Amino acid sequence: MAAQVFVLQAVIVLILGVVAVFALVLQVRHDTVQEARNRSLAVAQTFANSPGIVAALASPDPTAVLQPRAEAARKASEVDFIVVTNPQGIRFTHPKPDRIGKQFVGNLAPAQAGGTVVEEIDGTIGRLVQAVVPVKAPDGRIVGLVSAGITTERVGGNADRQLPLVLITAAVGLVLATGGTALVSRRLLRQTHGLGPREMTRMYEHHDAVLHSVREGVIIVGGEGDLLLANDEAHRLLDLPPDAERRTVRELGLDDDTAELLASGRVATDEVHLVGERLLAINQRPTDLTGGPAGSVATLRDSTELRALSGRAEAARERLDMLYAAGVGIGTSLDVTRTAEELAELAVPRFADFATVDLFDAVLHGEEPEARGALRRSASSGIRKGAPLYAVGEQIRFVESAPQSRSLTGGRPVLEARLAESPGWRAQDLERTEQVVEFGIHSLITVPVRAGALMLGVVSFWRSERPEPFDLEEVALAEELVARAAVSIDNARRFTREHGMAVTLQRSLLPRTLPEQGALDIAYRYLPAQAGVGGDWFDVLPLSGARVALVVGDVVGHGLHAAATMGRLRTAVHNFSALDLAPEELLGLLDELVARIDQDETADGTAAPVAGATCLYAIYDPVSRRCIVARAGHPPPALVHPDGRVEFVEVPAGLPLGLGGLPFETTELEIAEGSRLVLYTDGLVEDRRQDIDTGLGRLRAALERTDSSPDETCRAVLEAMLPARPSDDIALIVARTRALDAGQVAEWEVPVDPAAVGEVRAAVARQLAVWDLEELSFTTELILSELVTNAIRYGSPPVRVRLLRDRTLICEVSDSSNTSPHLRYAAMTDEGGRGLFLVAQLTDRWGTRYTPAGKVIWAEQPLPAAGGDAGTAGSDS
Repeated sequence: MAAQVFVLQAVIVLILGVVAVFALVLQVRHDTVQEARNRSLAVAQTFANSPGIVAALASPDPTAVLQPRAEAARKASEVDFIVVTNPQGIRFTHPKPDRIGKQFVGNLAPAQAGGTVVEEIDGTIGRLVQAVVPVKAPDGRIVGLVSAGITTERVGGNADRQLPLVLITAAVGLVLATGGTALVSRRLLRQTHGLGPREMTRMYEHHDAVLHSVREGVIIVGGEGDLLLANDEAHRLLDLPPDAERRTVRELGLDDDTAELLASGRVATDEVHLVGERLLAINQRPTDLTGGPAGSVATLRDSTELRALSGRAEAARERLDMLYAAGVGIGTSLDVTRTAEELAELAVPRFADFATVDLFDAVLHGEEPEARGALRRSASSGIRKGAPLYAVGEQIRFVESAPQSRSLTGGRPVLEARLAESPGWRAQDLERTEQVVEFGIHSLITVPVRAGALMLGVVSFWRSERPEPFDLEEVALAEELVARAAVSIDNARRFTREHGMAVTLQRSLLPRTLPEQGALDIAYRYLPAQAGVGGDWFDVLPLSGARVALVVGDVVGHGLHAAATMGRLRTAVHNFSALDLAPEELLGLLDELVARIDQDETADGTAAPVAGATCLYAIYDPVSRRCIVARAGHPPPALVHPDGRVEFVEVPAGLPLGLGGLPFETTELEIAEGSRLVLYTDGLVEDRRQDIDTGLGRLRAALERTDSSPDETCRAVLEAMLPARPSDDIALIVARTRALDAGQVAEWEVPVDPAAVGEVRAAVARQLAVWDLEELSFTTELILSELVTNAIRYGSPPVRVRLLRDRTLICEVSDSSNTSPHLRYAAMTDEGGRGLFLVAQLTDRWGTRYTPAGKVIWAEQPLPAAGGDAGTAGSDS
């Protein structure tokens, strides 16, 4: 549009320029002729009246007198010629002398008559204007003629000066037109958002076509409430008069509510109004929200025919929404009962007024149910309480005519549209069914809970509030709803069975009771993860010399494989601890065992290798109060001193079990009596929400707040650390240390001399008398005689004897030799070889443990009843 305006303006400027030039040419021509006439006439008259011209004409040679004067006058007046002739027209002067004496060309008659003549002629020098005037003598007689002439070219100089000005003016007009066009173009582009004339035309055509062909009414109301536009559909829906435009909406005969809405301009979304016999859905928005003109635009949609369809569509949408909710809301936990409750809670009140779920007992325990038998009410939900239905937990046996029984038998839903007219349902329990009807429950759908070929139970949907009974469409919905829930119930049943098996296996592998020992007061907690049983384990192992080993370990993962692997590792630790190995040696053997397990299972291909198994092994000696700790990738133990100070023992971490490589290292520390040693698995201090450093900090804070028994310490730690839903197993052991005082330990150094055996027996007898253990003197002397004699005969000095009175009487004989005695059965003719056999027969346990300085042969005897009580009391003190 701007380009077209520019072309129009350019054409106008051009036409005006051409007209101006043409007018200038005409004006110049007119002015040139007029100027030539005036100048030629003035020059001719001036020369004719000049002094002496009459005398010159009367002279004998007028040419000689007049020619110079005529040429001088011609040049001074800038005319082309001044010619003086006699009255008959014979030239006396001329710019070209060769033409003197010849007849003058032109109209001489007026001048010869005493007048003046000015005429335009085409002469030899071009278009010219010449004037002829008479020369009169004093007596009035005409004595000659003077003619002056000038060409129009000599007079037309103004045109050359005026034409550039006209052209410059035209150019300035074009520039102004261009600038104005650019400004108009920019404004139009801004107002039309960059649309060109074609787009504007096409948009208008489309707008007009859509506005009048769309099946929705469109009306535009101005800020004063007057109707600016209404399309054909709006005229039809509102029954508007033909002259409705430019009239206020309150004058159009509409009902008050509709007129008020359209005049107010307020926002409305699908607001339904009854206009005549039509039900119109009106949407209205103001037009001045984004800087537009004041007013509003409204669309009208006839929803009369869609009203019935929308009800059915809404019901279908609600059913789809309920099925979607069933998909995401049922089966959130792998618990059979909770899944049944989720089904009942979802169905009420969206589908039924009451819902009950009855499952076989075998399903609740994770087993496969039989086809027939009693069911147990597992879940129930209703819009109000007090319904006379069977209570949750009650066992139910349905009669064959009951809808529930028919559903289980036929495997299909059963609809009892009117319970009051159903004798088969009433046969279940006449008194209860009568109460159900009186309560207002009048319709029933029963759907079997089926997973493949298994019948898990039956779901009953009851209606009381809505007067119409259930229909076949609702039966299909109930069947789909229960089918989705059945998958979750069966999954929960399978999980319950597998979880029960895993828990049984795990409990059989974990220690059920702690062994008797006097070195530590121990409390423990074991919490399986929500995901199922795992591979965490712990153990307390009494060792020789009143020592106790504490073990805690973790096999990464959950399920039967992790539990079975944990059992194998725990059994291996039991066996290795019986050898009285040092902690680093035991972990080394355990590492080799895990590596062999991985090799076997990798080669077999039926199970995954053990990845991430960790272990911590600690040995506490109550005599020296020293503790030796080694760990394989396990979190460090915490030590709570008697004054409440908490520290994490710095133990070299080592690699997890099964990775091999570097040997394990130990840390040895002396622990004050009454300290608490805290061992745990990583599930206590690490999960997805916190790293291990944060968990250790929280554990330190929890331990600093406790100053109580091991059992109270376990409780306080779990209260502070346990997450709502543990994602990993948690094993926790708290051991408070005891110490054997000097009165419970007796020790002698034995010379390497067989005669010294008697002195040892005597010293032992005296010590047993001090401990009130004279009953054990004979067997103890016999045991020590054999062990000391063997040490003197086969060992190396120094030889030492130590007696420990704890829960048992412990005899220890040590020497610096690494040779170990072996129990053998002597023949009848052998003179020796029966000593260790007698030791084994007279003691509960005996064995050998190796030390960095040699070996120790030890033997334990049970204390007599009285002595045992005294020993225990002494230990407690």
